[in-house]
Amino acid sequence: MRRLIEIATERRVTIVMLMVAIVLFGSVSLSRLKLNLLPDISYPTLTVRTELTGAAPFEIENLLTKPVEEAVGVIRNVRLVRSVSRSGQSDVTIEFLWGTDMDVAGVEVREKLDVLFLPLEAERPLLLRFDPSSEPIVRLGLLHKGETTAEQLVSEQRLKALRRLAEDRLKTDLEAEEGTAAVKVSGGLEDEIQVRVDQQKLSQLGLSIGQIANRIRAENVNLSGGRLEEGNQRFLVRTLNEFQSVDEFGDAIVAYVADRPVYLRDVAIVEQGYKEREAITRVNGRESVELAVYKEGDANTVQVAARIQRRVEGLQQSLPDDVELVPVYDQSTFISSAVNDVKVAAILGGVIAIFVLYGFLSDARSTTIIGIAIPVSVIGTFLLMYTNDISLNIMSLGGIALAVGMLVDNSIVVLENIVRKREQGLDIVAAANAGTGEVAGAVTAATLTTIAVFFPMVFISGIAGQLFRDQALTVTFALSFSLLVALTLIPMLASLGARSRYDEGGDGKPANRFTRMAAGLVRMFGLLFVWLRKLGWALMWPVAWVLQRLHAAVAAIYPAMLTWSLRHRAAVVGAAAAIFAATMLLVPRLGTELIPQFSQGEFSVDLRLAPGSPLGETDRAIQTAQRAASGIEAVALNYSVAGTGNRLDANPVDAGDNTGKLNVTLQRGSGRVEENLTMAAMRNELTRLPGVQYEFSRPALLSFASPLQIEISGYDLAALARVNQQIVEAMSASERFSDIKTTIEPGNPEIQIVFDQERVARLGLAVRDLADRVVSNVRGELATRYTWRDKKIDVFVRSVDTRSSSIDEIRNLIVNPSSDRPVSLDAVADVFVAEGPAEIHRIAQERVAVITANVAFGDLGAAALEASEIVGQVPMPDGITAMVSGQSEEMQASFRSMQFALLLAVFLVYLVMASQFESLIHPLVILFTIPLALVGAVLALFVTGTTINIVAFIGVIMLAGIVVNNAIVLVDLINQLRAQGTPRHDAILEACRARLRPILMTSLTTALGLLPMALGIGEGAEVRTPMAIAVIGGIIVSTFLTLLVIPVVYSLMDRKRWSVEPASDALRATR
Repeated sequence: MRRLIEIATERRVTIVMLMVAIVLFGSVSLSRLKLNLLPDISYPTLTVRTELTGAAPFEIENLLTKPVEEAVGVIRNVRLVRSVSRSGQSDVTIEFLWGTDMDVAGVEVREKLDVLFLPLEAERPLLLRFDPSSEPIVRLGLLHKGETTAEQLVSEQRLKALRRLAEDRLKTDLEAEEGTAAVKVSGGLEDEIQVRVDQQKLSQLGLSIGQIANRIRAENVNLSGGRLEEGNQRFLVRTLNEFQSVDEFGDAIVAYVADRPVYLRDVAIVEQGYKEREAITRVNGRESVELAVYKEGDANTVQVAARIQRRVEGLQQSLPDDVELVPVYDQSTFISSAVNDVKVAAILGGVIAIFVLYGFLSDARSTTIIGIAIPVSVIGTFLLMYTNDISLNIMSLGGIALAVGMLVDNSIVVLENIVRKREQGLDIVAAANAGTGEVAGAVTAATLTTIAVFFPMVFISGIAGQLFRDQALTVTFALSFSLLVALTLIPMLASLGARSRYDEGGDGKPANRFTRMAAGLVRMFGLLFVWLRKLGWALMWPVAWVLQRLHAAVAAIYPAMLTWSLRHRAAVVGAAAAIFAATMLLVPRLGTELIPQFSQGEFSVDLRLAPGSPLGETDRAIQTAQRAASGIEAVALNYSVAGTGNRLDANPVDAGDNTGKLNVTLQRGSGRVEENLTMAAMRNELTRLPGVQYEFSRPALLSFASPLQIEISGYDLAALARVNQQIVEAMSASERFSDIKTTIEPGNPEIQIVFDQERVARLGLAVRDLADRVVSNVRGELATRYTWRDKKIDVFVRSVDTRSSSIDEIRNLIVNPSSDRPVSLDAVADVFVAEGPAEIHRIAQERVAVITANVAFGDLGAAALEASEIVGQVPMPDGITAMVSGQSEEMQASFRSMQFALLLAVFLVYLVMASQFESLIHPLVILFTIPLALVGAVLALFVTGTTINIVAFIGVIMLAGIVVNNAIVLVDLINQLRAQGTPRHDAILEACRARLRPILMTSLTTALGLLPMALGIGEGAEVRTPMAIAVIGGIIVSTFLTLLVIPVVYSLMDRKRWSVEPASDALRATR
């Protein structure tokens, strides 16, 4: 290491070129880094979706769900299997351990499904993967101008026109943009040709719906007949028989009866209508068509959104005058703001660190030398981020902001020691070599201890490990560069002014014109820097005056305090232990949560009406909430989706006409207070709606589990329902819980048809044929597709108008249209209204009822505790169990793994220090700084009202590597002095006096450098602030206690006998 330092002071141009290369390649890497809100988190979840049309939930559970669960449950790394069996569909969700290679897991799941035998009627199982990037990055609303919320009924033609415009033009244009994966269109009315036949006329003519559909299919056809050559010319032969208009459908001949043609218009009404609606979308209460833009997996969210915005601005010019395209959601806005705020925090932290340096050193040259370490280390970090495929996100940039204050620590210790050597009379090069060499081991050990605490991050399970990986690597990269800078660039810059060893003093010849011009240019720059230095001095003078007075005051009283502490060692250690114990008593009062929720100035409310509620009823309930939101001044925009919509969903979420979602965006600058007030106002309106369940939520980018869940397990659905009702009533009586929802609910109302097999047999018919005939009449049969404006439109043939019909119309369906004596359905079957079974939820291959709730006040830990007490008070029948899960379960798992990571980090720090000091005792002395730092962290969290969460916990783990640095530098100098024969007591006093200034400087630069992050200003501050608060509190308190407690503990535990060596010039000067 000494050879490296000598090279740095002798080969200055080499070092400069090395740093220039680092800055150059780092700058290029920065321009190529992806920009996202969060790291690329691979959510370990797969969903197997299987459909069996017409099957009830009980049949779905037995025929599909159970076999799939048993097949996939034996795959490696499977943590939990959940499922939902609903009418016609099975969703089996497989949760893997965090860190599982999901590509390999997907192949293994597909292999198990390929050898699985399912009913022949079932569709092939689909394998769906949940990924945060599957959320749309931009949502656009296409609507007519000038409509007010009072105009609830928009004409059918206008809604069709909006849907056509969105699908035919806008969708294609937006998908053409680079980085766009897909554009999904929802809302409006989708074209459909409807052929409604008169079953009485068909019966009279002896025709069936199937025959009508087949005839239309056969008539609407264009075929190629090959080629024909005549002489020297070749012709293509084509048959052109596709319908050119809706009227031509009516002219189609569907049969001949008594040698007379029967036209379709004779037995049916043909019209251009619209498909059954799946969603009604609204923007500020005005009905619209939604376009959801999805990006490609590896695309830059901000860049793609910017391209979409530019394309939308261009499209606005070509839209009809009465139509507008309104942006309703843009994920890049929050990402850009959050990332920019982290950048500002990092820059402010660096500026504050420079001010602190100048305040202590009062020397512009020394401050500049140390200040260079920050940009060089940060830009070098971008190079390693690029090579390790780490994107720019709030976690990686947060790591840089966190490291900014620490980047100068090594340089401070090195340069401060070099300055001391100069003051002791060494020449400039010797001072640079000796000063750097004396502390090289200590700063290397200090850097390695800080890096060592990030290695255990790989053992943190759950989302915390995925989330903070980028931050850990970023801090490691930055500190590695700061060590390189401290051992090469700092001594090189400090040695400037000495004549190079290659300089022979010149030949004494007068300078030529070019040399004089260059010298004049250098003098001009010199004058500029002089003026800049004076301006900087004027700006920094107040800070320097305060910090110098602070240092002078501490330096004046510290020796006396240290001497008293060394005389009263038992009192000092006892007081430190008492402070630690008293502080730990505050921990239960801090409260716990998994991770702070983002406050993005927006939230959503999910509504669920009673099963069987039509789409229009759901839309009216949402409009009630919309009107409540529109009357609040803080609300800037609200948009809603009633029904399922056209989503790229891979999770078994609420679906159906009885579900809906309302998204509310607040005015720019609105915070958590405005969000809570708006939510409270909307809750007051929603509570007046009977039979409506609702749940408010903020954008959840880190976890898709509800804050609080209670899982009730057992086979008996009736017993599950009873226990579920008791727990829901108890939770509703508590003010701590809000937005309570349950998976136990009434089934869908159904028209059930039970055939009488004897009557059916007498008619010479089969039950399956009659069932198919009912399906053809009600659901309809896809006859063909009609080409209109380069677009294919479905042509459906049915006899029942599903939008305006009754049960009597079903009873009167003719089941034997080809017979001479037509028979209605009610003659061979019982037709009645009943309640069909509801969804069946299963977890770990056991039926469950799941109750979800939000926390109205307090922390998640307290809410989970109260929920556990409620569950404990409810009597459980045999075979029924209940447990609290959700984010509280994930929180407990994360906390356990982080406690293990903290212990492992402390052990790794001990290994590094034991190797550095060749002692088992001295590292134990230094480890006493960690409990002292915990005192500061807990006090800081308590004073600021911050809960314990995984972000704050990461800050505590980082403290284990940061706070030992001061003690390492202090103990290292004590050992060097004792190795030269200084008595232990004198060595402690001398080392403490010598290291007081660098310890104060490094602590203040780190703590104050994190101050912009701790203030919690800007977007995404929720995931930065707790960590910064914990680190600042820990550093400040541990620095104060380290200066007194560590010398005392050293004097108590040190028993090493030193063989006296001749004092080096450096240490002789120290004494």
